[in-house]
Amino acid sequence: MNELFRAGAGLKANFNLVVQLAMGVGLIAGALFARAKHYTAHGICQAAVMLLNLIMIAFVMWPSFYGRVMPALPKHLTDSYYGAATAHGILGAIAELLGLYIVLAVGTNTVPYRLRISRWKLWMRIELVLWWVVIVTGVLTYYVWYAEAP
Repeated sequence: MNELFRAGAGLKANFNLVVQLAMGVGLIAGALFARAKHYTAHGICQAAVMLLNLIMIAFVMWPSFYGRVMPALPKHLTDSYYGAATAHGILGAIAELLGLYIVLAVGTNTVPYRLRISRWKLWMRIELVLWWVVIVTGVLTYYVWYAEAP
């Protein structure tokens, strides 16, 4: 346990790491609900994860990225500290926006019919894979920031 949580990471970073991993498991559980044809449980699970992630972005990830990474860009983009966080941030923004679009397009009547997705299973699968890529880059960012840091 001591190897996972670094003293320099702080409570917010450690809490965010645990929450992000739990949300990844939650997305897999949601996918299993869909496979079992429990579509209401699937929708609630996936939408809850998307909304929880918005909260984590607003209160943990965006302030950290804005304060620690953005001032150094683009000059230090090739440094692993800034590069890992930037890759994670870009992929994470894409995953969150795509996920929110899927939730709105499939789960509500908010999106006009002509803008809705037609192959929603494909897009949901793409989103799940993308989300796990983002989780992996997030763990990599955590490692670079706190395990490699002096």
